[in-house]
Amino acid sequence: MEIRERVEQALESIRPYLETDGGNVSIDEITGDNVVKLKLLGSCASCAMSIMTFKAGLEQAIKKAVPEVTAVEAINITDMDDPNATMPMPRVGG
Repeated sequence: MEIRERVEQALESIRPYLETDGGNVSIDEITGDNVVKLKLLGSCASCAMSIMTFKAGLEQAIKKAVPEVTAVEAINITDMDDPNATMPMPRVGG
């Protein structure tokens, strides 16, 4: 089984939790040096907890299932250690 298929299987184990909150994730790219680049979708892309979801859920699941992955990156969230990071604005109304 190829790396992409194993990464997808790892994501499938997390997806039900993301979908419960209106979110999802897709693989954007897997580089030649085995860096997995993910895109958070739906409510995950703008959720204030997206960094924690990414680090504690997605990254850990992928690295556990596919140990040859060297890094996991989310292409559409800001690293919480980035001095320019901003919290998403909460939605007003409903």
